[in-house]
Amino acid sequence: MNTEIISIGDELLIGQVVNTNAAWMAEQLNLAGIEVIRITCISDTREDILSSLKEAASRADVILITGGLGPTRDDITKATLCEYFDSRLVPDPETLTYLKKMYEMRGWRFGRQHQEQAEIPDKCSPILNQHGSAPGMWFEEGGKIFVSMPGVPYEMKAMMSENVLPAILEKLDRHIILHRKVQTQGMGESMVARRISKWEDSLPENMKLAYLPQPGMVRLRLSGRGDDRQKLEQQMDEKIEQLKKIIPELIFGYGESPLEEVVGRILSEKGRTLSTAESCTGGYIAHLITSIPGSSEYFTGSIVAYSNRIKTDVLGVRDKTLIDHGAVSEACVTEMALGIKEKFNTDYSIAVSGVAGPAGGTIEKPVGTVWIAIAGPDSVVAEKFLFGNNRQRIIRITALTALNKLRLMILQQG
Repeated sequence: MNTEIISIGDELLIGQVVNTNAAWMAEQLNLAGIEVIRITCISDTREDILSSLKEAASRADVILITGGLGPTRDDITKATLCEYFDSRLVPDPETLTYLKKMYEMRGWRFGRQHQEQAEIPDKCSPILNQHGSAPGMWFEEGGKIFVSMPGVPYEMKAMMSENVLPAILEKLDRHIILHRKVQTQGMGESMVARRISKWEDSLPENMKLAYLPQPGMVRLRLSGRGDDRQKLEQQMDEKIEQLKKIIPELIFGYGESPLEEVVGRILSEKGRTLSTAESCTGGYIAHLITSIPGSSEYFTGSIVAYSNRIKTDVLGVRDKTLIDHGAVSEACVTEMALGIKEKFNTDYSIAVSGVAGPAGGTIEKPVGTVWIAIAGPDSVVAEKFLFGNNRQRIIRITALTALNKLRLMILQQG
């Protein structure tokens, strides 16, 4: 069993609107064990709609359509569906009653244009839209299911969750599809792939691995198919356990939990506190930490020491350190980490200093050069990194790398 999604709208093709509907629908279908084989985005034209419906029906069991159901002249999906299914428009009594009541409650005039919204092809089953005016339409022809839904995201999501998906699941037999997400930090996509190549080669035919890289991290999504949920879960759990032994230092979490949440949970569980001293990241590390509810339990505060004067006057970095080594150096971040840790009286601290660019780089310290120091109860560890030449990526990768280095230090120290 497979599904194709057709998104209708010129605004999608010109980049005016991002097609979040298709992404959300694909995710929900996959979680329900329904495979999506294609997502098509087309313009609001009769020819494109007709040809896309014909092509989709040739390869998919379920065709889900969004968009083009509004009251304006450019919304031609309903009329085109009538043509495709050799149908005619008739009023749907339930939708008509609902719309009249909705307009009456809001004090609006109910005119001919609104009445047309309640008209649907006579060969479809209507799906009441309780969040808008355009009803959904369910067609069945030649063993295929076609469902047309509004393009307004909250209208579509409600209709999909409450009506469409449950009805599809009742009608169609399906394989179970399960996903396991493993989150890693510390290596790029190609290096991670090299490390786990033998493990990936050992995956059975019913499993496949996808690499989902982001700046500063790589998510691994293991997908499995089967008929027995319990057996498939056990099979996938075994594979994840094998993976843990291969890259234990890279894996920081599973599922959707961000690194800042994982680090916060560890600090909270161990009753430890943290402070940060940031130069090149400009407070971004503190922002990530405080984006997690309850972070005040373990995070005391931060100093954005962007200028050398703040590094010396507030954090206690020595003038000699800056003269001899510069602000982007092991000595500087070490003193920054110790300074903020002492000033805020915390168990751990993070300090970062670097050249985020696009200007300011030298031969010895090119753009992307970053020093990160982590101070713990008994020691300070500093390390140099080269994070490319894109300013925003440098800031993001620096923050994630620093958080992961902190995570590893806490775990190593027990």
